[in-house]
Amino acid sequence: MTPHGTRAGEDAEDLDVEEVLALVNNSNDLPGPAGRGEADSRRASGPPETSPRPDTRHHATPWPEARATAERAARSLARSTRRRPAAVPLEAALGLTLAAPLDALTDLPSFDTSAMDGWAVAGPAPWDVRDDGVLAGHATPGPLTDGEAVRIATGARIPPDTTAVLRSEHGRTDDKGRLYATRDVVPGQDIRPRGQECRSGDQLLPVGALVTPAVLGLAAAAGYDTVSVVPRPRAEVLVLGDELLTEGRPHDGLIRDALGPMLPPWLRALGAEVAAVRRIGDDADALHRAITTSDADVVVTTGGTAAGPVDHVHPTLRRIGAELLVDGVKVRPGHPMLLARITETQHLVGLPGNPLAAVSGLLTLAEPLLRTLAARVAPEPYTLPLRDAVHGHPYDTRLIPVVLRGDQAVPLHYNGPAMLRGIAAADALAVVPPGGAGAGQEAELLDLPWASGGIGVCFT
Repeated sequence: MTPHGTRAGEDAEDLDVEEVLALVNNSNDLPGPAGRGEADSRRASGPPETSPRPDTRHHATPWPEARATAERAARSLARSTRRRPAAVPLEAALGLTLAAPLDALTDLPSFDTSAMDGWAVAGPAPWDVRDDGVLAGHATPGPLTDGEAVRIATGARIPPDTTAVLRSEHGRTDDKGRLYATRDVVPGQDIRPRGQECRSGDQLLPVGALVTPAVLGLAAAAGYDTVSVVPRPRAEVLVLGDELLTEGRPHDGLIRDALGPMLPPWLRALGAEVAAVRRIGDDADALHRAITTSDADVVVTTGGTAAGPVDHVHPTLRRIGAELLVDGVKVRPGHPMLLARITETQHLVGLPGNPLAAVSGLLTLAEPLLRTLAARVAPEPYTLPLRDAVHGHPYDTRLIPVVLRGDQAVPLHYNGPAMLRGIAAADALAVVPPGGAGAGQEAELLDLPWASGGIGVCFT
């Protein structure tokens, strides 16, 4: 027997990931997460416009342009590879994007059901109560005649010729066992009629909807065993550096690796499947082997993106003939980040080695790249006023951890490139334009994937 979800996937057989992306971007009706300020009229159409003096020290890419470049790179990859959707079991679909509409395969409910525990009654009171009862999951019960009632459970089939369901708390019986209503009975009350929620063939969700736990429940209720989705892009993390420890306390010039534990779950939150985390020292040949043997869609490296004596990322990219799409970004922290096309089907995101700088690189380059490859809807930009003034860089955008308190964004301390204390307590990153922002000034916010939970810590 053909699985229901597979049938939906076959209906969309000619729809590849590029076409899903087009539908996602052209639809205004897609469900999915928008910005936190959905009820707030203060919306940003994009990053704050500024006209800073040009930075003559390097030819780094402006921050908004770097994000747009990463998104364009993913679209180009979708066009060139014609990635195909996949039919996956419901239990494997959480967090993926629908590649085919979720159409109802049955009426919901598929038969008239009782909405409450009580009695199914026919005609006016009083009613003689049948000895048997009607339970959920049982075959269609026998019809009722006027003046007859039968005990019924929530979710059970309604007997033919039923007038209404009388709730248990709204009925009483006399000493002869006859049933009376303690309030008026309205025909059809507490009966869920067949097709109340949807009819077979109704579109429940469109292409591009994110599969949430509720979507899994809806798909199951509608008769699906599998759904057609855009596969997660596969990512591989290469942690570089001889100075990194994987356990214990820092000592003798060695430091704990913070990015190895942090990046995989963050990349998963951005839509990726993390295939591997590999630790590589300051070894150019080992880095070359790791990159050229990877079969991931996106290779993410940590550190080694500057021009120091053991910074091997740029030389390795030149050695393999990679195309640098972004070579440095006008953002603090994280300006040495980069994005490269290493093969026709693979990209490399080079993150700085400092932890908060690496977070900046994730949200600047990895987020738009992975989101687009996963065909996820882009978060709607939004702004909130800053409670406190924030110093800016003369020429570069700054990303500052903030917590959201009421209708204000509160900048956090501990926001240096090597610090994680601020971002660990943050709800979002505020985009601060060159020159800084004053108290009360609107700032665009980049939500963190887990911000809605909150941990109630504020380092201000």
